[in-house]
Amino acid sequence: MASPSFDDRGLIPAIAQDRLTGELRMVAWMNREALEQTLSTGRATFFSRSRRSLWQKGETSGNALAVHAVVADCDADVLLLLVDPEGPSCHTGAPSCFHRRLVGGEVVDEPSTAGPFLLELEATIAARRSSTAERSYTRSLLDGGAARIGAKLREEAEELARALESESDDRVAAEAADLVFHVLVGLAQRGVGWRAVLGVLAGRHGTSGHAEKAGRTRSG
Repeated sequence: MASPSFDDRGLIPAIAQDRLTGELRMVAWMNREALEQTLSTGRATFFSRSRRSLWQKGETSGNALAVHAVVADCDADVLLLLVDPEGPSCHTGAPSCFHRRLVGGEVVDEPSTAGPFLLELEATIAARRSSTAERSYTRSLLDGGAARIGAKLREEAEELARALESESDDRVAAEAADLVFHVLVGLAQRGVGWRAVLGVLAGRHGTSGHAEKAGRTRSG
């Protein structure tokens, strides 16, 4: 077993990543004491190089990082914190510190995302609420409400089912993409985030599907 490899200043970089969505939230430094406190408390604690002291993320803002696991890279000289963020992680109020784009070698204030494509798509769907219905299929679905979105979900689910039975892999992927898109629109219409869905799936992980369904039947 190898220990984390701290540099000659006694520090190691630590990257915080949303354990459910995969979004990169922030990067900071840890010394050995900060790492020990993080592991013992389950709250991300870092070392401030300017103040020369420990600081727990969220101790003043309330925007803490609950640490689910700590993973080291292959050389054990970088740590990855898999976290459940409690509020935005950037001091600017942005969810992630990684929200500026590099263009032509220059950092510009052009919105970017450090998350997977599904988060970008979710944000795009949310933005469609302010677009013109005549020009936006998504806006027209949102304006149609749950009934129209539900009808499209049933239609897309049936098309995916048929593709699974007898069509090509490309058609299966295309129909699955259609269904996922309309699921995201339905979630947006209800104000339910994709992260909430992933949280339910994570809560079920490791549980027998039969047992989980039986539990839902009893509680209902």
